[in-house]
Amino acid sequence: METAEKTNRVHLGRKISRIRELRGMKQDTLATELGISQQAVSKLEQSEMIEDSTLEKVAKVLGVTAEGIKHFTEETIFNNINNFHDSSIQNNFNPVEKIIELYERLLAIEREKIEILKGK
Repeated sequence: METAEKTNRVHLGRKISRIRELRGMKQDTLATELGISQQAVSKLEQSEMIEDSTLEKVAKVLGVTAEGIKHFTEETIFNNINNFHDSSIQNNFNPVEKIIELYERLLAIEREKIEILKGK
């Protein structure tokens, strides 16, 4: 029974760590923004429970809400990314066509340079 209880608990420190990593932020940066040491951030990320006032400060620096941290799951993130990718933007952009277009423009500019140099 104790194991089931432990798996249902929220480990806020791990969630903070993962959100920080997803934002591309180092512990040092988070520490500086919070006015604490990197070691304090490390200890914070190892904590299962975090005071609401501290959680609010961390959330603000990470650009999320405290509730966002509490309810964060990677599964939700991936679902949101997949839903966005699948349904929101129909991309008719063909990168090969764009490369050809840019190459043709570059080629035309080079031809103009050659003509100018021949005229001199």
